[in-house]
Amino acid sequence: MNHSPASPNMVFEPDAIAESVSQVKYGERQIAEGQLITFPNPRLGRRYDVSITLPEFTCKCPFSGYPDFATIHITYVPDQRVVELKALKLYINSYRDRYVSHEESINQILDDFVAAADPLEIRVKGDFNPRGNVHTVVEVHHQKDH
Repeated sequence: MNHSPASPNMVFEPDAIAESVSQVKYGERQIAEGQLITFPNPRLGRRYDVSITLPEFTCKCPFSGYPDFATIHITYVPDQRVVELKALKLYINSYRDRYVSHEESINQILDDFVAAADPLEIRVKGDFNPRGNVHTVVEVHHQKDH
């Protein structure tokens, strides 16, 4: 039994730590099982904007494997359905281990959002943190045909 000098009351069992590290955590399981969930628009017939900011987006560069970080901005005008925010958070977190370009990630987010909610209009912007002296912003837009 090892006692941590920083926390004399905590006991670390090496086998328990190894087992805990190897198990899939509940958050990882929720992310893996996550999908965009929608619910009926509570204000059908009223045109309004929903703006969402997701400041902790991560994915991996498909060429180097280095992590990329971005703030995702989604603004949409709902039609029949609205996206549930916790489901959106889990969906966005699913990108953290994907090897995907900036351009593809933002386009895929748009495609998946449109497939789930079919909004009247949507704009998705990925503002990626600079890496190697390069700052990238990718913005895509979709408007429903009337």
